[in-house]
Amino acid sequence: MSNDKIVQWKDLLKRRLESSKKAVKTEEEKKEEEISLFTKYYTEWRGGEKRDSSYKNIPRFYYRLPAEDEVLLQKLREESRAVFLQRKSRELLDNEELQNLWFLLDKHQVPPMAGEEAMINYDSFLKVGEKAGAKCKQFFTARVYAKLLNGDPYGRISIMQFFNYVMRKVWLHQTRIGLSLYDVAGQGYLRESDLENYILELIPTLPQLDGLEKSFYSFYVCTAVRKFFFFLDPLRTGKIKIQDILACSFLDDLLELRDEELSKESQESNWFSAPSALRVYGQYLNLDKDHNGMLSKEELSRYGTGTLTDVFLDRVYQECLTYDGEMDYKTYLDFVLALENRKEPAALQYIFKLLDMENKGYLNVFALNYFFRAIQEQMKLHGQEPVSFQDVKDEIFDMVKPKDPYKITLQDLVTSSQGDTVSSILIDLNGFWTYENREVLVANDNDSSTDLDDT
Repeated sequence: MSNDKIVQWKDLLKRRLESSKKAVKTEEEKKEEEISLFTKYYTEWRGGEKRDSSYKNIPRFYYRLPAEDEVLLQKLREESRAVFLQRKSRELLDNEELQNLWFLLDKHQVPPMAGEEAMINYDSFLKVGEKAGAKCKQFFTARVYAKLLNGDPYGRISIMQFFNYVMRKVWLHQTRIGLSLYDVAGQGYLRESDLENYILELIPTLPQLDGLEKSFYSFYVCTAVRKFFFFLDPLRTGKIKIQDILACSFLDDLLELRDEELSKESQESNWFSAPSALRVYGQYLNLDKDHNGMLSKEELSRYGTGTLTDVFLDRVYQECLTYDGEMDYKTYLDFVLALENRKEPAALQYIFKLLDMENKGYLNVFALNYFFRAIQEQMKLHGQEPVSFQDVKDEIFDMVKPKDPYKITLQDLVTSSQGDTVSSILIDLNGFWTYENREVLVANDNDSSTDLDDT
């Protein structure tokens, strides 16, 4: 055998021995190598390690929502939200704990009483906080105590006022959790369909709605939901923040229907009551003369006292959503809410958009004259002497006092608190007549009250 062949065999054997040594690895070494390779390839897939050093210090604050096709991630998100809401619900005081809190407050009241109100001082307040338990800790703070101070000479607060404060907070949190269960997107707002589901499932818990036929439920839900969206979604985004729902009084009005002894007057003034919903829907049906479920301009012209001008109604059908030139019930509800609440900014925004024909963001003399001319024409038809536009124009500008003496903006109308009067003058003959004869009407009211006093 030649020397070259011997050298080759030696090298081959050495390499073989070295490779066999490397192959013998412990399980721990194998795991480390696996993790190292995974980290390397995962980092490359994610875009490499070219990251700013600030990533090590700033915590992640944005988590994208799972896409529609990411079913597993969506389910995980839903489950985690449900668990979170359950945990928050368990943190709230239940009826037994509230009764115990009231017992402790009553036991630690500090004399003398303020009229019929039991009072408590700060020291006793803190003692009750220690005994009431961990759930009550958030209510027994110096800030809460200071909020409820009401000029008591001894520096005490009313036990009843404090207990009502706790009850209100618990109710707000309960309601927020209840609304959040319908927040399908999980981002703190409700879409129209979410709120419809919430109200539909709420109906059986409201005794004042017991008399409603099930066939009317869909119309009732539509009527109720429209008020929320008309006033709380002015930009028409199709969603409302849960915080805004809790902050406004609409939910209080809706839940007031739990009171079985609610007076007739309260029901009539409550948009969410059965009589109110039936009134609005009944008016819609009465206007719908051809019974096709929609309102034409001619049918809508009979709304209220039937004195809305043709020019204004033309603008309604130009700007609002219609189907082949006819209005559906949902659009009608917006119309009714605007005209019945003309003092409210959302209603003024609705009417201002109709008055602002050229979408300039303001009303000038031309726009005022355009709408008031229709009022003058109606006055002639009723055999009345038309009022001079110049006089009306001067009165409107004097009432509103706009920043620009030649232009009236929506903000000017809201700030002046005269928006309802101005809109009535321009769109409704009956509204103009009421304004024009306001002094006579006030005098008649005074005479009537004097006659009642004499009797």
